[in-house]
Amino acid sequence: MEDILIANNKKKSSELIEELRGLTPIFECTIATTQTAKIQGISAAGAYPEITDYTPPADVELLFYGKCKCISGVPVTPDGIPTPALITRSALELAEISTFVVNAGLNIKPYVPFMEVGGKSGESIVTGKAVSSDREASEIKEVFERSVLLGKELAKTADYLVMGESIPGGTTTALAVLLALGIDAEGKVSSSMPNNPHDIKIDTVNKAMKSAQITKGALKDSPLSAISKVGDPMQVVHTGIAIGAKDKIPVMLAGGTQMAAILALIDATVSNTDNIFIGTTKWIIEDKTSDLKGLVNQIADIPILAANLDFSAISTSNQGLQKYEEGTVKEGVGAGGASIAAMLRKGEINKEVLLKRIKQNYEKLIN
Repeated sequence: MEDILIANNKKKSSELIEELRGLTPIFECTIATTQTAKIQGISAAGAYPEITDYTPPADVELLFYGKCKCISGVPVTPDGIPTPALITRSALELAEISTFVVNAGLNIKPYVPFMEVGGKSGESIVTGKAVSSDREASEIKEVFERSVLLGKELAKTADYLVMGESIPGGTTTALAVLLALGIDAEGKVSSSMPNNPHDIKIDTVNKAMKSAQITKGALKDSPLSAISKVGDPMQVVHTGIAIGAKDKIPVMLAGGTQMAAILALIDATVSNTDNIFIGTTKWIIEDKTSDLKGLVNQIADIPILAANLDFSAISTSNQGLQKYEEGTVKEGVGAGGASIAAMLRKGEINKEVLLKRIKQNYEKLIN
């Protein structure tokens, strides 16, 4: 079976795969937190909503150290399923891809090197002031502009840029921003849980829009305002970095349906999605409770690639990983994109080689 699946625009995707084969990317991970993640039932990023502040820093610590330092153990779902950062680390490690972390707004800082752009942790979107709160609109614009500059600098260091993220509650804020920008997104965003809580998400988003005094599509020409009212800090920074880098090198938005929101924000900001593509996992592409392709094709006809990882045949000692095949987690921390980049970077890396390293790293974590 193929190592990399094509989920959209077959011709352009096939050409892109050949263009990137053997090239050297860098991996950038934008991390942030939002009070939205603490709404009961929104996210499986932590066993308890109140500790989701630790999930992003723990994720990137795992990328660097193979273990977490700000918490004991590893970020898991309530069922004990390990973070997708485990997949990301394995891919980056195998392919020797350089990693950079950008703090978009955290309450807990990681024990790894990271870059600052002036972002602050987000409020709950139900306030209608998700990223603004007591901040002026000019501050958010400054964070965005710094992020654009950072993207331009990162573009000088690699052949292409792989952009991952870690922010609990991010699919709910993605839904809110997509709707604010006029994208038909209800029932289409994914979830880290097998039973996608669409009802909780849309109820939360409706409350957010009411508080923000906006309707669907009302902010289609005001992307930063959409983030400010109903988005999250990651979106400000991720959008800026992608815009800054894409004029020089290809940019892979590594993730699931959250990346559709980033794509929509890019399009609304610069009306140009050239050099942008999405890299995800097969679990997102095969997810019957969401529709990444349907979201993307409302915005731009760009390539969507998926890492064809398969955890179904692994031993019962790796049962935490087997749960991915049952619809838990699916994606995050750029897992799919990092896997694709690793397989393109070195010809000897295929999905079997990657799976072997993932299992090894998983066993180190649990033993």
